[in-house]
Amino acid sequence: MNISEELKKLKAFRCDDRCVLSVYLNTNPADPDQQQAAWRIHLKSGLKRLDEYIVASGDEKELTAFRLVKDKVMKEIEHNQGELAKGAVIFAAAEPEIWSVHFVQVAVKTSFHWENHAMTEELEYMLKAYPESGIVLPSYGEVRILDTAMGRIRDETVYEFDSGLDVWKEQKGVRSSIQRGVGGHTDGFDQRLKENLGRFYKEMGSVVGKMKSKRGWKEVHVAGEAELAKSFASTLREKPESCIHKNFGRTKNDQIIQKIFESR
Repeated sequence: MNISEELKKLKAFRCDDRCVLSVYLNTNPADPDQQQAAWRIHLKSGLKRLDEYIVASGDEKELTAFRLVKDKVMKEIEHNQGELAKGAVIFAAAEPEIWSVHFVQVAVKTSFHWENHAMTEELEYMLKAYPESGIVLPSYGEVRILDTAMGRIRDETVYEFDSGLDVWKEQKGVRSSIQRGVGGHTDGFDQRLKENLGRFYKEMGSVVGKMKSKRGWKEVHVAGEAELAKSFASTLREKPESCIHKNFGRTKNDQIIQKIFESR
């Protein structure tokens, strides 16, 4: 299930009494307020305040439900400290069960909510600013495709061209945070490969179209040397959201995403 579909289900959910814990947690290490993992203090203090509020209400059933999901949320964040980027967004309920976890690479304002529905407004804003998208980075030696959502890489696929066999070979998985693309340099590539480049790009354009449908991408962005980016963009059935004439070379993935969406 992609994030957009998950968001629809979250927005439609309601319970008779308060049962949904919504957590937005700023974990950005570059934020001056987050020095020495201050998010731990904010997490504990924010959940403690909600706990005290429910205790004061005198509803034991509600308190039991809250503490169950509170402990689950705290364990989830502690267990995934290595996955923390700029923020964490979690929606949790015990009965009926809700469990939605997102570690995002966009700014998050810390807040905690205990209501009869998921507080999704900020998540919706983040998804609008950084929607589920495919970023295509064509070069002479490979076509690299980043599957992204809310500023973070969900998956990476690279199709490398084997000049000896005249075929593309798919390599799945995020291999590195550094782009290995050959870029716009044509030294060492024979004329036959240059002539065939349009055909291979057309094949990859079809692959991207299928990926967009399957993965629920709202946008497709193409970035690379001007000639290559324009050539690849022309193979897509639907016009890309943006076509950026820039070779990102050895730019890190998160920086590529930031530059792509800043240029929208």
